[in-house]
Amino acid sequence: MTRLRCAILDDYLNLSLKVADWSKVEDRVEVTVFNQPFASPDAAASALKDFEIICAMRERTPFPRAMFERLPNLKLLITSGMRNNSIDMAAAKERGIVVCGTQWPRDPTAPLAMGLILELTRNIGRESARMHAGEYLQKHVGIEIEGKTLGIVGLGKLGAKVAGLAKAFGMNVIAWSPNLTAERCKEVGVTYATKEELFSTADIITIHVVLSDRSRGLVGAADLARMKPTSFIVNTARGPIIDEMALLETLKARKIAGAAVDVFSVEPLPVDHPFRKLDNLVLTPHLGYVTQETFIAHYNQMVEGIDGWFKGEPVRRLA
Repeated sequence: MTRLRCAILDDYLNLSLKVADWSKVEDRVEVTVFNQPFASPDAAASALKDFEIICAMRERTPFPRAMFERLPNLKLLITSGMRNNSIDMAAAKERGIVVCGTQWPRDPTAPLAMGLILELTRNIGRESARMHAGEYLQKHVGIEIEGKTLGIVGLGKLGAKVAGLAKAFGMNVIAWSPNLTAERCKEVGVTYATKEELFSTADIITIHVVLSDRSRGLVGAADLARMKPTSFIVNTARGPIIDEMALLETLKARKIAGAAVDVFSVEPLPVDHPFRKLDNLVLTPHLGYVTQETFIAHYNQMVEGIDGWFKGEPVRRLA
């Protein structure tokens, strides 16, 4: 039996072959791991044109209609997660490409959001770096979050989890999103606020809405301008939800105390991006889902997905 070619994309940490048992499908597939992002869509199409199976990591490599048109051999695409906005599902279906997903064991983004809040207010990473650099005395004065107001934009499963963590730290929690109701806030145990109230009164704002046409640019210059000069904003959702140029100008002018960003409109963040030059901005390279438990679950489910597809029984099918 001729084995099909399987590409594992964007395995930056070289974990895919270590944390999953690929021997279950090695009699049917020949696996190639790509551990660097593609330089361009053309580079991706050229590298992947001969593969019948592709395993994609979240939205690191996009699959619009134009990409599918350049992958004539592709039969199965498995993405980590059960939602991937960078895949044109309609185009895949039209070309007879089966698209499947993987499920999360849990969502580790909420603890990361709290970690970024603690970094902004207690400067843990900054002071650690200074000590490693040989600095003798501390430089930063921390801010206590107990008693402070956290404004959550988006109170779905993830936003509600962040609310619970924040309340454990003694924070007051308010929330808003375009479809949020006072009833949902009561259910979670937080206070409903209008968008204007949230941005003008919260000491820390954290974003937890899904990226869509409606949420793209949801936080703009006018919203940032309402924030107190002592307040912070955190984004672990998706880069385009905040107007990045407006955030850049707000931070450069020091109109707010600072920000922490884990997600960007272009990822990986270009090395010459002006965000990298700001000392009031904490940057992390999209760590929200980057945990050992997450990768073990995703890659093992990809093996399961390939096996199921070969047996004519695709699992967690999306298209």
